[in-house]
Amino acid sequence: MNERAQLGNPPQEGENGELDQLLQRIDGLLAGKPQPDRPAQSAQPAQTITPGAAEQAPSQATEAESGCRFARFTDDRDEPLIPTIPESLDAAGLSESLVEELIMRFLLARGEATGRAIAEQVKLPFLLIEPTLNRLKYEQMTAYRGANSVNDYTHVLTDLGRDRARQHCLRTTYFGAAPVTLEDYCEAVKLQSVEGQYPRQTELLDAFKDLLIDRRMLGKLGPAVNSGRGMFLYGYPGNGKTSIAERITLAFGKYIWIPRALQVDGDIMRLYDPLMHQPAEGEKSDSLLNDSGVDGRWVRIKRPTIIAGGELTMEMLEVQEDSETSISEAPLQLKSNCGVLVIDDFGRQKMRVDELLNRWIVPLEKRYDFLNMSSGKKTQVPFDQLVIFSTNLQPKDLVDDAFLRRIPYKIEVENPSEAAFRKLFEIMCPRIGLPYQADVIDYLVENHYKTADRPFRNCHPRDLLLQVRNYCLYHDQPMELKNEYVDFACENYFSIM
Repeated sequence: MNERAQLGNPPQEGENGELDQLLQRIDGLLAGKPQPDRPAQSAQPAQTITPGAAEQAPSQATEAESGCRFARFTDDRDEPLIPTIPESLDAAGLSESLVEELIMRFLLARGEATGRAIAEQVKLPFLLIEPTLNRLKYEQMTAYRGANSVNDYTHVLTDLGRDRARQHCLRTTYFGAAPVTLEDYCEAVKLQSVEGQYPRQTELLDAFKDLLIDRRMLGKLGPAVNSGRGMFLYGYPGNGKTSIAERITLAFGKYIWIPRALQVDGDIMRLYDPLMHQPAEGEKSDSLLNDSGVDGRWVRIKRPTIIAGGELTMEMLEVQEDSETSISEAPLQLKSNCGVLVIDDFGRQKMRVDELLNRWIVPLEKRYDFLNMSSGKKTQVPFDQLVIFSTNLQPKDLVDDAFLRRIPYKIEVENPSEAAFRKLFEIMCPRIGLPYQADVIDYLVENHYKTADRPFRNCHPRDLLLQVRNYCLYHDQPMELKNEYVDFACENYFSIM
């Protein structure tokens, strides 16, 4: 008889079962496994998966049925999938030797670290790297400097371990997140592709809600965006071609998941770029246990819009490897997968136009590309983005018919009408901090446009109003529109135009 019975307090019915369930859940969280009685939540609280979704959508309920072993599906267009924590190194597509190299290079650079800190660095559950840590200790590659809570220790390299770590650094100095296999990445691109989303008119209107755009122009853009392929935006400078291209991405789903690094034929290539990708992390749990169920090797970002202008070179379109660190960096087109890639000021790049066309003429049609890795092997990767060529020149003067055929949509961004031009002033005045004065705009249009036979441009209202504001600030005058202020702004702005 147990102590509770001896004290006259028999166990309550169901109490042992609830305790067992709680202990099983704690064990599962330590192992990095999402529990079936509490579905793992998205990193964004507003986009969670409702309980019972697996029963409602059996075709996407389980890994076996979906064929996707690294992620679970959602019914949310803004976030089609969520990568799940791997149950083993094999399931993650990792070898123990690779994990060992990451750990030893990290300890060589850091000096010492707890097991939990190492797990956080390589973005793997602690229980997956614990056998490797124990083996390194057994082989006297590492030693314990001290003990921490929850059966954790501070690890340091021994002299023998430092020698081996230096040998690992001869291959590469990378010790970031454990890489994701190219196979899993290709599957993720396919599931998050822009080509299968088919944005409707309502989504396009929502994407351009903060931009004054002609409805006829929107009617041309709609089918081009819907195709998910590519387009030319051409016309006079200052009419908003780049602004249009930047907002097209908003017509697709909001978020995608990309690996921090890729494992390609034994090489590690960094894919996530904080300079080009905008992370969209959700609220972080205060718990010591990772109960989100999300694989930390992946990062949730806003669907990317990457712009390359006159600085574009051929080297940016190939895998770049640092000669000192031997760390590979993904090319521009790979970083823009599942998003929009804008080639701004097309025709003014450092590289010749025919070089760019020859490089992309096959990927634009086949939707895949080939990259030359540092090992010398050529590897096939997805080429899945909406490519927009923005230019002030006529497309037919830049490229031949063979390339134009592969860019099915050619859309001219025309000058605004007078009514639209006046409306732009009405919109921009409060944004810049100037009260709108219709009579001053009448004076501007009559004296500085019609008399001078000067065409309207979409950028002029913003640029001229900024000059007026700066004039008022410098002279310590009230923020207002006056004819003499407009004369000053136009004299400066159009002096050599």
